[in-house]
Amino acid sequence: MATTGNLLKTQMNKTFAAFGQILEKKEYPLEIRETGTVTYVGKGIARVNGLWNVKSEEMVLLSGSLPGLVFNLDHGEAGIILLDEDDDIKAGSEVQRTGKVIDVPVGKMLLGRVVDAVGRPLDNYGPVRTTHRQVIEREAPAIVDRSPVNIPLQTGIKVIDALIPIGRGQRELILGDRQTGKTTIALDTIINQKDKGVICVYCAIGQRSSSVAKLIADLRENDALDNTIIVVAAGESTPGMKYIAPYAATAMAEYFMYKGEDVLIVYDDLTNHARAYRELSLLLRRPPGREAFPGDIFYIHSRLLERSTHLKKELGGGSLTSLPIIETEAQNISAYIPTNLISITDGQIYLSPELAQKGIMPAVNVGRSVSRVGGKAQFPSYRMVASDLRLSYAQFEELERFARFSTRLDESTRKIIERGKRVREILKQPQFQPVPVSVQIVVLMAVVEGLLDKSPIELISAAESAISKEVTEKLPDVCQKIEKGEQLIDEDRYKIVSLARNVIAEKEEGI
Repeated sequence: MATTGNLLKTQMNKTFAAFGQILEKKEYPLEIRETGTVTYVGKGIARVNGLWNVKSEEMVLLSGSLPGLVFNLDHGEAGIILLDEDDDIKAGSEVQRTGKVIDVPVGKMLLGRVVDAVGRPLDNYGPVRTTHRQVIEREAPAIVDRSPVNIPLQTGIKVIDALIPIGRGQRELILGDRQTGKTTIALDTIINQKDKGVICVYCAIGQRSSSVAKLIADLRENDALDNTIIVVAAGESTPGMKYIAPYAATAMAEYFMYKGEDVLIVYDDLTNHARAYRELSLLLRRPPGREAFPGDIFYIHSRLLERSTHLKKELGGGSLTSLPIIETEAQNISAYIPTNLISITDGQIYLSPELAQKGIMPAVNVGRSVSRVGGKAQFPSYRMVASDLRLSYAQFEELERFARFSTRLDESTRKIIERGKRVREILKQPQFQPVPVSVQIVVLMAVVEGLLDKSPIELISAAESAISKEVTEKLPDVCQKIEKGEQLIDEDRYKIVSLARNVIAEKEEGI
């Protein structure tokens, strides 16, 4: 025992001697550290004096470790957005400059994870181990660095892919009143990307934690979480976290875009983002403008959405497609925030509460929805069936509204209404059931050719299922051509129509 004790003592002496030598050689250079003092704190903001050289959007540390973002630079004081709860911050607390802007972890290790707006994990799967970080604010790609939008982003939703198509690199707004299915459309689109090679980022801004938990469970159940990053700034988060959340999510998505990947990002929703920005602005005494929103609300959203684009091949050819969501009140799409975002984006998908109340889901109002870019990226086979479908369907919706006031209709009007009812029935779609491109083309072709004009409405769903099954089994070559984006010839069209006609006839005979 004595020998072991002496050996241990010798080793300890050598260790401490080595530490002593290192400490003697260590140089401690002087460094300037600028600190200030909190003069006011409350409601997610703080006012600080003493930081004379601090810069806008610089990150500061309050009370030693709590992060904050410089928002206002006023005479004699700085306005700070707090990114954590302010329980430990009081008037007189020390504030320290960092000389850095806020950045977040980026990389493949984030896929399948749930994080907050500064990249901290929320899913109990341990720390996020990434080797790269990226600032949340950066300039959008220059015009000369962009390529035209020419590749479709398939949502798996018939009414959107056929009538309001979205291209990779596009910004398509989803808007509508509460409980009209806005998040459902975004969720179905994410699920449809699981085997398409598209990475997805879902940014929840001001949503209930229970709603986000359900969405995560739905993604996991449909095997779509492995290629998705969830960024959460829940309703109970500070206004500062809600404000930076979409920028942080975009930085995570941009990492993959600049690696040549195709990325889809969903902002759910920017109405809550605008409200958080208004709250911060009013607390820090920025003058309110229209509807109490500061005038630069347009700028904060435009600089966010302009980062979505399709890069040219020299820069990797990656794309970032954004689906911002906003909520309207009483179908008022001419309100301040909706008009701002409609003017920023490349089109909008408007969801009607009237259609939702009737059980017509997805409740897309085709007449008010538009895609200004995606049509150029749409598969050629869609143009065979969808070129006149949008106009005729919008015409049907108008005629149906006026037909309520008249019991007598001429034959042509009656035919338009009857076919329109069948088109609407075909465009109905349950949640979590994305439809492949080939099946969409075939069922739409059946209704456009008038094959379902005499079929009872209640038979449409069964006929659609039977047509989908038959075409997949009996016309695999035609389905393959459609999936590859090749143009269908007249012979292909004849095969599809003949098969659909036979299936519908069998169904009607079985009634």
